[in-house]
Formats: sequence, structure tokens, C-alpha cells
Amino acid sequence: MLTSVDRLLFVRAVPIFTELRDDFLVRLASIMDELSFPANHRIFREGEEGRSLYIVVSGQVRVHLRSQELTTLSKGTCFGEMSLFDAEPRSASVTTTSACDCLVLTQQQLYEAIDETPGIAVNIIKLLSRRIREINRDRNRQQSANQPTKLSPMLQSALQEVTPSSITLNQDADESAPAPKVRRSPKTSKTRYESPWPY
Repeated sequence: MLTSVDRLLFVRAVPIFTELRDDFLVRLASIMDELSFPANHRIFREGEEGRSLYIVVSGQVRVHLRSQELTTLSKGTCFGEMSLFDAEPRSASVTTTSACDCLVLTQQQLYEAIDETPGIAVNIIKLLSRRIREINRDRNRQQSANQPTKLSPMLQSALQEVTPSSITLNQDADESAPAPKVRRSPKTSKTRYESPWPY
């Protein structure tokens, strides 16, 4: 049997609850159930409707897609948190690898806590919105890094005009050969140059 302090510490470790105020966390921790599972027990199966969050208090579980193991979770980690909000089918199965104790928060328990303390919902919405912004920012940054730089038609034209096409380089020539000459404009002794910048 966990103490109130132990419950609070476990709930605070859940990513979607990390930034909630302590009074909100205490409220959630107080309504969660403690469940014990034997080894090799399937807690839920891929495709099942999910409505509960689990926090591993002791023991270990494995997350898998049929026979393909995705990851292993131990004390202090959680799984199934998004089902508190969307109740979508589980995207993977979870099976214990040893005797395991978990704290469980159901969607109904969360909704009842929100009815009593609406600030819980406000804080969760703020946190999820921040996470979505961070994901979008990272995705945009990756796309920008992978996308080749594109020049405007005006800049491309300007660069073509200043490309030293009149310079002929013979890569096979002897190293002692004289350096290539630059053709100069007959009106001036300076090398012709046009700015590539369109302003």
C-alpha cells in the first residue's frame, strides 16, 4: 500500500502531469487505484479500446506489437496516457515480464476530478498545446534542414551574368602553365562585375 507522498511522487513523474500544481496532483493521486498483476499477464491488447493510464510502481512490463518488442518499462514510467483523452484503440499490447504493481487512473476518474477542480483541465490543455507547438517547431526545423536552398529567378539571372564563363581552365594542363586570363572590357581596364543582389 502506497503512502500519499509515494502516490504524489509517482503521479508527478507522468509527463502530462509534470507541470500541474501540487494541489491538482494530490487530487489525482488520491483517486487512483492500485492494481497488482502476475508475471506474463497481458494488461491490454493492441486494438482494444483504452480508457486508463497506468504508472508502474514495481516490476516491469514490455510494450509489443504481436511478437515484436518495442520497449520495456519499469518503475516510475507510465503507459496509456493518451487514452485518457481520446479513448482510441490501443496502438500496442502491454504484458508484464514479472510481478507488477501499478497505479491506474481511468478516464472517468479524471473527468470527475476535472468537474470538481476545473483548473486541472486548463493546465493539461496548456501543457498539451505547448507539446504540439514544440513538435511542430521541430518538424519545421527538420524540413528546413532537408530542403535545398532555392534562389529567386532574379538572383539566378544575376549570378549567371557574373559567372566567369570567359575563364578557360585546363585541368589536364601542366602545373607550370600560366594562369588563365580574364577578358577585360575594352572600355575599361577593370574586370567587369555586376552585383548579384537585386537591390
